[in-house]
Amino acid sequence: MRIGLLGTGPWAKAAYAPALAGHTGLEFAGVWGRRPEAATELAEQYGVAAYADVDALLADVDAVAVALPPSVQAELAVRAAQAGRHLLLDKPLAVTVAEGRAVVEAVEKAGVASVVFFTARFQKEPEAWIDEQAAVAGWFTARAQWLGAVFTSDSPFAASPWRREKGALWDVGPHALSVLLPVLGDVRQVVAAAHGPADTVHLVLDHSTGASSTLTLSLTAPPAAAGADVELRGEAGVTLLPGSSEGAVPALSRAADALVRAAGTGRPHPCDAAFGLRVTEILATAEARLADGGE
Repeated sequence: MRIGLLGTGPWAKAAYAPALAGHTGLEFAGVWGRRPEAATELAEQYGVAAYADVDALLADVDAVAVALPPSVQAELAVRAAQAGRHLLLDKPLAVTVAEGRAVVEAVEKAGVASVVFFTARFQKEPEAWIDEQAAVAGWFTARAQWLGAVFTSDSPFAASPWRREKGALWDVGPHALSVLLPVLGDVRQVVAAAHGPADTVHLVLDHSTGASSTLTLSLTAPPAAAGADVELRGEAGVTLLPGSSEGAVPALSRAADALVRAAGTGRPHPCDAAFGLRVTEILATAEARLADGGE
């Protein structure tokens, strides 16, 4: 499968480009970016073509990986799907329900495969834990804390305009939901939503299994307090999401494996665009509740 990369920012450089270049089942064909000089620089690093025109790249590949802000991703994902290209996307799929739905509709109409890269769903230990807990009945409640220090450290992502605008809810909220939904079921209701310090938000969710969950999300945690934890409590006892022994690149390579399989078999992956849309819908509901004061 020939795959092109859309995006040249820190995440494209740190994760997407090395994952695509090192994947034995993919041919990394080229790079397009909104800044042509950055696309040229990244393409030269991996010995692939730099494209000044996104449609020219789409014409030369079977699939695209997208490492762009979500509103830009959604628009280009629709364009790529309409061109018949399979999609390796990043979370969040979009920051409005309408944009996310447009991606899903384009994917379904074109019959292309899609995978959204929710990191924990493709890391070995967390993935195995999620699958194991999803098979266990009787979960009563869950607590998820996804606390980043993006805005309180020298993170390369701190200058991201969309993160500045949308905050932790949209940046790390998808990670928490990607772990909780396969275990506790879909969210029936965002019961409560409240602001904490800076961009921190607290959510209470009611799930289809009858379980409830609480989420604390932040990109402004003190560096010493940053980290991600998920705890489940139920009839089976108490269990904690394990840490991962690997970084983003191996996990992203596994997401690319999933895209290749989905394209070859026609069977959707659990983290496809439709799942990405559902996450977007839940986040949009939470955002609306926050705007209304949580009521």
